[in-house]
Amino acid sequence: MPESFGRTHFKEAAANIRARSSHSPAVGLVLGSGLNPLAEQVAKPDVIPYDEIPNFPTATVEGHEGRLILGHLAGMSVLVMQGRAHYYEGYSMQRLTFPVRVMRELGVDTVFLTNAAGGLDPQYQPGDLMLLTDHINLIGMAGLNPLRGPNDPDLGPRFPDMSKTYDRGLRDVAIRVAADLGVPLQQGVYICLAGPTFETPADIRFLRLIGADAVGMSTVPEAIVARHGGMRVMAISGISNVAIAEADSESEASHEEVLEAGRLLVPRLTALLGGILAELAREQQ
Repeated sequence: MPESFGRTHFKEAAANIRARSSHSPAVGLVLGSGLNPLAEQVAKPDVIPYDEIPNFPTATVEGHEGRLILGHLAGMSVLVMQGRAHYYEGYSMQRLTFPVRVMRELGVDTVFLTNAAGGLDPQYQPGDLMLLTDHINLIGMAGLNPLRGPNDPDLGPRFPDMSKTYDRGLRDVAIRVAADLGVPLQQGVYICLAGPTFETPADIRFLRLIGADAVGMSTVPEAIVARHGGMRVMAISGISNVAIAEADSESEASHEEVLEAGRLLVPRLTALLGGILAELAREQQ
């Protein structure tokens, strides 16, 4: 039986957060590798380390600060995860998606997921942003699905529809804002692998063949749990490196490359997310 959490656990974590912040976030943001500086834009922040929240998975990877930040960004009340946990760190799918359940318990109804990803589309360049139109849950197909185990109907249906995972309305806003700001925005399919190794050239050729445009080691489990809970989801990949498809290439993938690309991606992603949040705030007025 997989590790399992229920409403009691989510309520306990949410109560811990409420006791330490007066903010009532409507939007949750999850920041991927190298994207932590975006959290510095949050006004009037309350900062809570993950290891001080019951059952929260702590982030152990460089480039993931492991802090929850609540405050205001572009006119919206937000909850920002400054870094995330990954399956390859040894966590169960249920624990690494625990924060999304807690967001829902706190009243968050919209989630923006970000990640650093390898570009599979040969036209992509490091520093590009890719708006997810869909994903391929390769590790989920192999059985590693965060919904495996008993289902609580109060959290979501036993068999949730994933045909519209990434909200069309949010994607339309993102495309419009990117055009207004002059920020190039690719659109494509993200594929999630377990990691932590980077892909072999044969892996890359296979992933391209089955229709993936970018590859990473996160995001999909969180998107599944968010949709299970009825939350709106938007996701953006920051292309941190171009995938190596030839075995004799002199190029080499590294996490340092990912973090370096983050320095280029952060200004673009900050501008884009700020513009999207500002438009959502205007819609609510």
